[in-house]
Amino acid sequence: MKKKKYNHSFARKLTRWIMAVLFIMMSGLSFLIYELAKSVIVEVCADTFHSSMQTSGGTICDVMSDVSIAVKNNVYEVEQHLNQPDLFQDILERIVAQNPRIRSCGISFIENYYPHKGRCFCPYAWRNDRQVQGQRLDGPSDDYLEEEWFREAIAVDSAYWSKPFLNGHDAKTPLVAYMHPIHDQQGRLVAILGADLSLDFMTQLLQKQDSIFMIEGGEISAMVLEPFHSYVLSRDGTYITHPDPKRILKANFFVHVKDADEPGKAKKAIERMSKGKKSSNETDNVLLVNRTKTYLFYAPLRDTDWMLAVSVPKLVLDLYGTLIGALMLLVIALVLLVTFLVCRLTIRHAAKPLKLLAATADEVAGGQFGAKLPTIKTDDEICMLRDSFENMQHSLATYIDELKRTTAAKASMESELKIAHDIQMSMLPKTYPAFPDRHDIDIYGQVTPAKAVGGDLYDFFIRDEKLFFCIGDVSGKGVPASLVMAVTRSLFRNIAAYTAEPDRIVIALNEALSSNNDTGMFVTLFIGVLDLATGHLNYSNAGHNAPLLVNNGEVNVLLCDPNIPVGVMNEWKYTVQHIQLTSGASIFLYTDGLNEAEDISHHQFGMERVKQVAKVSLNQPQSLIGAMTSSVQLFVGNAEQSDDMTMLTVQYTK
Repeated sequence: MKKKKYNHSFARKLTRWIMAVLFIMMSGLSFLIYELAKSVIVEVCADTFHSSMQTSGGTICDVMSDVSIAVKNNVYEVEQHLNQPDLFQDILERIVAQNPRIRSCGISFIENYYPHKGRCFCPYAWRNDRQVQGQRLDGPSDDYLEEEWFREAIAVDSAYWSKPFLNGHDAKTPLVAYMHPIHDQQGRLVAILGADLSLDFMTQLLQKQDSIFMIEGGEISAMVLEPFHSYVLSRDGTYITHPDPKRILKANFFVHVKDADEPGKAKKAIERMSKGKKSSNETDNVLLVNRTKTYLFYAPLRDTDWMLAVSVPKLVLDLYGTLIGALMLLVIALVLLVTFLVCRLTIRHAAKPLKLLAATADEVAGGQFGAKLPTIKTDDEICMLRDSFENMQHSLATYIDELKRTTAAKASMESELKIAHDIQMSMLPKTYPAFPDRHDIDIYGQVTPAKAVGGDLYDFFIRDEKLFFCIGDVSGKGVPASLVMAVTRSLFRNIAAYTAEPDRIVIALNEALSSNNDTGMFVTLFIGVLDLATGHLNYSNAGHNAPLLVNNGEVNVLLCDPNIPVGVMNEWKYTVQHIQLTSGASIFLYTDGLNEAEDISHHQFGMERVKQVAKVSLNQPQSLIGAMTSSVQLFVGNAEQSDDMTMLTVQYTK
């Protein structure tokens, strides 16, 4: 076929016509593009200021949250040491030292709570030149009992942030206090734990935010620098932060807000700010602030009654819009011209081989990996692209084959792991109530593997009116641990069928697992034998976590000889211990996957939380384990489970 030749003269004429049309269009649309660019830049800047407000507001709320959490975390310790008032000074100094945001902290007790300490007793700690100092505020000038803040905190009787106030020492530093009530063991309100937060950090944060958007240099800076500010305001418009310290808590922002173009806008904005609402339709929110036309943006700060406001002079955004609009017109004109010329010169040369490659690519995309590629004679990027397509054909064919084999192997492995998981779970007791015909024992257990299969185990059975039960944790996780777990559970059943002494059961298990233990794996184990007729419990511990004894709302750690895990040393002599259970008492057994559960910040759940949950949960095995599971899940959140977690509760109910 004869190739068609291009008419280059026609191409030049077409180029002139296109340039003429573009010139006319650009001339006619220049004003529209300018206005559009200015509108866009106003919208973009509005979004930027609003986003910056959210970031600053989030930072402020995070700082206040840190202070409130620091106070809450120490309430329990204060309440536990009400009978040791001399310890409070050390506690307060530690709170201030560990929390840089806290300026001062004190505990204000009710009148004559400690008669030997006087009518007023208020241990107090504060930060002075990066050093923490403390003293008692009990002098005549420190009588807080009739102060408005103390009476308000006593009346509220709940945690809250106080209204901002000026420091009583220098009357210059704005502060806000987080108040938390302190109750004794009878639930009576006896004191207020308060921590002061200096609001200077908010002023510094907002000044840093303002500096990001400042225009520096010449007359423009002098025109817009003064009215361009961010503020934190109370609902009535009082300044909580301001570049001029004389206005903080003394001047009102609403006094400086007036109507600009449309009447009623200022009143509407003030009403919305007073109700804690967010600014809407920012680009039309033009008001007179300090006699300057200004865009006003505002939003509430969460967990407070404060508002964050930003005033941006209209001149600033209009000027940005003018500059960006003109620049956009110039750039668009140049880009269109260059693009037209480059495309006209290159498209004829590149179009044909690219079309051929595109057709072949469509065939490859349709699954024809062996489609023949066109021959490219030129030694350029298109030839490289053709060679890349050829390599892609071979790679795709090889990849598809490997993917099929890998998918089949993965499916087989997942199926085998599922079967192994089902087999492992079937070995553990899973029918509850376990002994429905008995009224002297209630038992419930649960295991949660970190992987498809795990190394934790528990088991129980009744023989000769004795309840045999155990819980164990194999070193490691996954398939190897699951195999050792299965062997350990079977050995427990077999050995316990011939003896009722828990130490002999552990010794026999240790001898069986220690012999030929080439892998070096071991098992922590706790075995108990409960006489159901008398409530007498014999138990032996092999390096496992000591269980909890829960009885009538009291939680204690069961005294256990540590010993060593089974499978480590062949001839170790394990000890036996005894305890008498009363009716209603429960033994809560668990593996270290419970107390060492970690959140995304690698903070552990800890024994204190375990004891607290056991103390407040219902005195029933299933309810106790359910409450413990819910608490761990709430603490861990989205963090990945790092270890197997097993729990077993035995309650003697005779």
